[in-house]
Amino acid sequence: MAGSPNVLQGTLNRLKASIVIPLFPSLNITPPFLGKEAIGIAFKGPATIRIPTMTSGVNSPEPYREVEITAHLVRSQGLAQAWKAQEELNTILGQITVRPDVAGFPPYQFMNCSLDGISSLTINGMDAGYVITMGGFYNVNSALWS
Repeated sequence: MAGSPNVLQGTLNRLKASIVIPLFPSLNITPPFLGKEAIGIAFKGPATIRIPTMTSGVNSPEPYREVEITAHLVRSQGLAQAWKAQEELNTILGQITVRPDVAGFPPYQFMNCSLDGISSLTINGMDAGYVITMGGFYNVNSALWS
């Protein structure tokens, strides 16, 4: 017999999402500084490459994946100004930790991160957004190192 369709679905908590930047704690991003779109993570490229052979293929796990992290800041707050100043001074950020919006879900650790830029701005008094984009690397397939 199939399992119960009444499995508890859990809860998302938008007030748990955050970004921590140990080298620059003044740039840490918490929910009060975020617009409704909050934080996004886009993983680029495969975690495993499949190399074709004559009759099948060979799996070659990647040791890392490139990532793009976006944070939708509120431009009218001082944190957006701090990020603007950071871009003008030094775009290398180091390690970044992104905590998701689910209690108990482990955080993501990203390495060798940088501030890639600020998205286009609409400066008309109707859009409070200040979207920053960061890039870095996510280690995967840790069994490769054993």
